[in-house]
Amino acid sequence: MSASAEYAGRPAGYARLATRFLHLSLFVTVFVSPFVMFEPAPYEALIVLLALGCVFTGVTVDRKLLLPFFLIVLWNVGGLIALMPVVTDQDAITFVIISIYLGMSAMLFACLFAQDSVRRVEIMRTAYIATAVIASIIGIIGYFNLLPGSWDLFTRYNRLKSTFKDPNLFGPFAILPLMFIISGALLHGLKLRQIAAGSIILVAVLLSFSRAAWAHFIFSAMLMVALMFIATPSARFRARLATATVLSIAGVAVLVAGMLSVGHIGTVFKERASLVQEYDAGEGGRFTAQADSIPKLLERPNGFGPYQFHNYYGQDPHDVYLNAFASYGWLGGVSYAALVLITLWIGYATVLKRTPWQQYQIAALATYTGVALEGFVIDTDHWRSYYLVMGMVWGLAIATINAERKARAETRI
Repeated sequence: MSASAEYAGRPAGYARLATRFLHLSLFVTVFVSPFVMFEPAPYEALIVLLALGCVFTGVTVDRKLLLPFFLIVLWNVGGLIALMPVVTDQDAITFVIISIYLGMSAMLFACLFAQDSVRRVEIMRTAYIATAVIASIIGIIGYFNLLPGSWDLFTRYNRLKSTFKDPNLFGPFAILPLMFIISGALLHGLKLRQIAAGSIILVAVLLSFSRAAWAHFIFSAMLMVALMFIATPSARFRARLATATVLSIAGVAVLVAGMLSVGHIGTVFKERASLVQEYDAGEGGRFTAQADSIPKLLERPNGFGPYQFHNYYGQDPHDVYLNAFASYGWLGGVSYAALVLITLWIGYATVLKRTPWQQYQIAALATYTGVALEGFVIDTDHWRSYYLVMGMVWGLAIATINAERKARAETRI
């Protein structure tokens, strides 16, 4: 459908006004995403506003989204069925509602980024980097107690949490903007503002003392560089990538060494750097709870019910795939695992095809792969940033497929 046909019968200037509204909604929605100290957060209301912007501008639903949409529906149907025995539990009801709305938000972002991809992703990128820097500064102020009361407000367990409820939520949120900054520097040269923004965010991630986030950052950064290396036909750029990688590793090492010399940071780092913490192993540890739960879940097609795992074991599952079966039953567990696998498949099937948005697709896929693996050690199914990245992977993959088909059709003419 052409733009003129799409807006036929609309008042003059409608298309321009609707597009501006959509872009503003996208920017503000992403910008407020880290401010979740209370719920419902502003992000929830702005997702609705963004959906209205999509309606106003005629954003369409590509048929290739039917498969992930179907899996999201099945996953949440499993949750609704598992909810029935515990329907009097308000927390369980809230848990299911959040799952439904977050799943739909992923499809919203997918529709959005599948069209006018470069402009919309760049708007999102700008908002995400800006808000990640602000959230990081707030967290750093709190960690060093630079303002009265800021330590209690923005830290937890001697760890930076910024405007999130938990340090383990802040760290993964900050990975995608770091990937954007790194890929931009590698492709277009390092600039002072990139050094400043990247350093601020990285310091905050380190001070979150989230082992999963640390591993996520290292893995995703290495994967992104590897994909960029494979994707480029330029030998000169490959040499630059190799040099930049060595220099970046050295720079991060110097940054970490400097931080470890400050106050009690070194002590906390040594405690958190251990692969196995006291609450991981042993009787009552999360590994024990996970192992004990598996035989019981094999006997329960509906699992334990949404948000019920802690009622059985006194803690959360700390494994999103285990939680999928525990909270959403067998139907939900299989559907969720299939959704992750199919998202990875569509991402890797398209990411090496040269497009104007390839650098953003590589950054998104590297981040998503990292968070998919991170799901084995933490519950990620209610992370807003997770569904944004999932939607980005699907949207840009669809844009790539459509661009390739269009190019083939034009070649045949």
